[in-house]
Amino acid sequence: MQGFKNAHEIDFQLYGDDMQFVEIELDPRESVIAEAGAMMYMEQSIQMETIFGDGSGQEQSGLMGKLLGAGKRLVTGESLFMTMFTNGGQGKQKVAFAAPYPGKIISVDLSAYEGKIICQKDAFLCAAKGVSVGIDFKRKLGAGFFGGEGFIMQKLEGDGLAFIHAGGTIVEKQLSPGETLRIDTGCLVAMTRHIDYDIQFVGGIKTAFFGGEGLFFATLKGPGTVWIQSIPFSRLADRIYSAAPRITGGRKGEGSVLDLMGGLGNLLDGD
Repeated sequence: MQGFKNAHEIDFQLYGDDMQFVEIELDPRESVIAEAGAMMYMEQSIQMETIFGDGSGQEQSGLMGKLLGAGKRLVTGESLFMTMFTNGGQGKQKVAFAAPYPGKIISVDLSAYEGKIICQKDAFLCAAKGVSVGIDFKRKLGAGFFGGEGFIMQKLEGDGLAFIHAGGTIVEKQLSPGETLRIDTGCLVAMTRHIDYDIQFVGGIKTAFFGGEGLFFATLKGPGTVWIQSIPFSRLADRIYSAAPRITGGRKGEGSVLDLMGGLGNLLDGD
């Protein structure tokens, strides 16, 4: 990349281990965008502003163009609005953002990945102003019908820093040209633009019903980089929900018919 960047050049520091947050230091007039509700704390001169979309300035001009650009986020289940935090003072000021559940936060310099990464629709946490947050459609219908997480993902584009979060531990895998990796659909966090993504059926009905791994895998083919999480939030929530009757003294026992039926119902969910 050349010396000039469209996105603001922000400084940051990560804190914590399994319950992380990121503290971002802004120079005067620098800004960062974030999902609503992600802010943890901010210093005195930080100014908050609710904006349509991501504030990258790449939407069409006019109110209708901005509405259409922001409206794409509704497809992924996100809000029409994001929050922009700007340093309105004279010196450096800090603002911090926390992940919504236990896990890891990783920083991604988009300029190092040809200006684009594709991530799960709930992985984005915050980014330097100038980074565009949109949607990425997968052409193969199999991903949409059988992928659990769906074939609509988020795309982060630009030349600045973006921060994504995931559950448990995040592992980064480098795939060579033609190298294939099969993972649980819910464990995929993000991937670079040249990764070929598809959903494949797990052969053998016995494996599907009794192996505990579900009916479908996400198949990723290189070249590129893939980020994988060890505990998808949907899996964590499902385990908590399943244990709730036992914790509260309910009569639902482990190994019961109700447990079995609940497990069968999740076969197509990627959990």
